[in-house]
Amino acid sequence: MKKLEEYVVSIPDFPEEGIIFRDVTSVLQDAEGLQLAIDTMQGMVKDLEYDVVAGPESRGFIFGTPIAYNNKKPFVLIRKAGKLPRETVSISYDLEYGKATIEMHKDSIKPGQKVLIVDDLIATGGTTEAMIKLVESLGGQVVGIVVLMELAGLKGREKIAGYRLDSAICYPGK
Repeated sequence: MKKLEEYVVSIPDFPEEGIIFRDVTSVLQDAEGLQLAIDTMQGMVKDLEYDVVAGPESRGFIFGTPIAYNNKKPFVLIRKAGKLPRETVSISYDLEYGKATIEMHKDSIKPGQKVLIVDDLIATGGTTEAMIKLVESLGGQVVGIVVLMELAGLKGREKIAGYRLDSAICYPGK
């Protein structure tokens, strides 16, 4: 069986010169790659006690839902503003070029619940930091974050210092 890194296609100079784009779709398109990704991420957090799995659209849904299912935990959607039908809580945060807003249903996390956040990637850490703040605004406790890929050169880990972050693949650059 191939190593997880071998399922990721790296595309040089995309979206701009000097950047190496790490394409997660190549992992998803291969049955063995997808299974290895889920199993690896799930294995990294097997020692954690958590009540709820939360993840952002869309790739957090892809990786988080099977982990929640396999561990008999509920899955909470974190979505872009305006996509959820019931009462929500939201947070706005800065992106490299602009702002973004994410939301969760107001009743999705109960005070005191331990939350595992699952996503495909951590880069600068802005989205991850916003998700942590959103969970905590509802009284939840983030006990861990697990991602498929970490772009260590963008220092996202530093932005969420104090929180446990596990990454299945860590690329040293951007």
